[in-house]
Amino acid sequence: MQQRLFSYPFGIKNGLTPSAQLAEPTNSSTIISSIETDSSYFRAIEEKGIYLNPSQIEAVRHKDGPLLTLAGAGSGKTSVLVARTGYLIQVHHVHPRNILLVTFSKKAADEMKERISLLPNMNRGQANGVQASTFHSFFLTILRSRGYNEEIISSDRYRQMILKQLMREIGLGDSYQPETLLALFSSYKVNLIEELPDKTEEERQIYKLYVRYEDWKARHHKMDFDDILVKSYELLKNNPSLVHLLQSRFHYIMVDEFQDTNLIQYELIKYITNPNQNLFVVGDDDQTIYSFNGARNEFILQFDQEFPNSKTITLDINYRSTSSIVGLGNEVIKHNQYRKVKTLKATKEGSVTPMYSRPSTTDDEAKWIVDNIKEKVQSGKYTYHDFAILHRATSNSRAIFEQLMMEKIPFIYYSGNDKLFYDHWTIKPIIDHLRLTLNPRNFDALDGMITTLYIQREKAMDFIWNQEQNGAKKYPLIHLVNLPGLRSFQVEKIKERIRLLKEFAEVDPVHAIKKLRQTFYDKYLETEGKQQATVQKEDMKEMLDELESSAKRFTKIDDFIRFIEEIVEQHQQMKQGAISNDSVSLMTLHKAKGLEFRAVFLIGASEGILPHVTALEAGKLEVIGAKGSSVAKDIMERAIEEERRLAYVGVTRAKEELIVLSPAFYRGKKVEVSRFFLEAFQKEGQTKTISKESETVLAWICTKEGCIAWQKVTSHEDAQTDKKECPLCHATMKKGAKEI
Repeated sequence: MQQRLFSYPFGIKNGLTPSAQLAEPTNSSTIISSIETDSSYFRAIEEKGIYLNPSQIEAVRHKDGPLLTLAGAGSGKTSVLVARTGYLIQVHHVHPRNILLVTFSKKAADEMKERISLLPNMNRGQANGVQASTFHSFFLTILRSRGYNEEIISSDRYRQMILKQLMREIGLGDSYQPETLLALFSSYKVNLIEELPDKTEEERQIYKLYVRYEDWKARHHKMDFDDILVKSYELLKNNPSLVHLLQSRFHYIMVDEFQDTNLIQYELIKYITNPNQNLFVVGDDDQTIYSFNGARNEFILQFDQEFPNSKTITLDINYRSTSSIVGLGNEVIKHNQYRKVKTLKATKEGSVTPMYSRPSTTDDEAKWIVDNIKEKVQSGKYTYHDFAILHRATSNSRAIFEQLMMEKIPFIYYSGNDKLFYDHWTIKPIIDHLRLTLNPRNFDALDGMITTLYIQREKAMDFIWNQEQNGAKKYPLIHLVNLPGLRSFQVEKIKERIRLLKEFAEVDPVHAIKKLRQTFYDKYLETEGKQQATVQKEDMKEMLDELESSAKRFTKIDDFIRFIEEIVEQHQQMKQGAISNDSVSLMTLHKAKGLEFRAVFLIGASEGILPHVTALEAGKLEVIGAKGSSVAKDIMERAIEEERRLAYVGVTRAKEELIVLSPAFYRGKKVEVSRFFLEAFQKEGQTKTISKESETVLAWICTKEGCIAWQKVTSHEDAQTDKKECPLCHATMKKGAKEI
């Protein structure tokens, strides 16, 4: 499939590619004279290949008092943390055990220790003496030292099983998704919320489950990861002598990825920071993208208010990306209002600028990307490992996931869990209905759809199995009409559902899915699914719309189901086999933070995807209680700013090549190119960047030489087809671009 690439987004006429200023090369000799007492330290680390710029050196030399180090994307923050640790030990003779270095992953902590040990005149013993730990590891050690010996529940699946069991005990069956409840419970804890909402029946049920879950852990002498922080907070709050002990031990505290800190972590750090306030935090407010985990960029924005005597140093030189990629990142993020203003410089010029494409649909987008990757790998200039495909939400990966599978391209799917799109709790009941149209006696499918009839699953399946012993039915679902205790409307729903399944024998899969949604499923999710307590309703609709897009390629339900089963089987084989290091990375923008790749495809850069529709609708949510007010507007603006930060993270993952793709149709509707990339080409003083004289549109263009016929692509269905007949000469028309 031919797909045109442009040096500016669709809708921009002759855009000028943004480019960052190139930083002047420096070394310590131009900043620190040989007569200064610490010059030997900087000369020594340069011999080890650690060259620091003026801002980095200023941060490394900082000794006492609070310091905020604003570390832009790719600006060498790890080098600063490692070099400062060595500086404190070697120049100021601070004992390693008096230094605490807090990170957000064990991998990062281990890497820090390894790099510290490799510094000149340092050894493994000194590096190990530094307390380099994650928040949870460090505070668990404190709890253990104080007699807390509860077993840690490390398995999310086990926690979900416990919640399912507790729901059944209080008669809620499968009313809530355990993973969404756990996320909600976690938000209560990390935000130190003590009074849980209990105004609605749903809130009261969730409150009851929360209390039951906490009671279960207490009775079984267990705690989860959030409990580590909560119990540590309570311990320090009520134990001044322990606080004093920790402050006496740790004279210097450094916190990495400070923008990811949530409230309870911030409060814990403030507790153990000694009276001299030797707190050194490193982070980038422009990369605060985990608000759903409690991260708050105001901890950076208001750091000088919390610590009035603090200093701020900005690391503004990017060592990762080319000047055009850094320049694009600068132009994207500068439109955020709630940020510390900084403009990054670059160190690499680069010969390739970011490119933009306007595929018709997400399936066209996926097909072109995979073809492009194959072509580049076959050229011998790239390996699969060089590529990353970044997407906004799980549902946005469906098309590219399938295309990679079908073309047998090795890839690693960083999904956060082992579930496929077709196994998602929103999707699976629909798939189970389709399976029942092919085989009404598919009891696994029956088990998966039974709750959509508002009947408790275990009770219903037990009754069906017992009735089957007395006489098997072609449609075992009919047994349920005799289930004791059913109301008349439930009996009628069962009969209607069987009629619906019979009706689907002659329809294509997309019409079957639409009918299921229209008849009952969309309403079921809103009224009885109850997941809206923790998951946006729009997310569920997005998943179902994406399912329809997948189904549109098939004319028969059995072909669609067979395709799904093949994808599931291939995925299982991929998981069981050894994953090759030479694999494409497929991940969400959230997962990509902190990583870098030679070439990046940023997919779904369209309105409603990035920024996501939930951000665009944030100000309209009923829970705000301020619809149409300045409060609602502020909430929406902040939600969009986080989406812009996600776009910024995506852009700045690329080292050499970046391709931004903006599908023209999504969820059956035409969508515009993401505002984040149109804004990047907006000049100072301009209100619009879109040319009114002409624009490039998707069109059907006649392939016959001399024929001037063309037609604008105006619908999702039109965009889905590969070719059509010319109305003038009857030759073949193909999709292309037309300037009008």
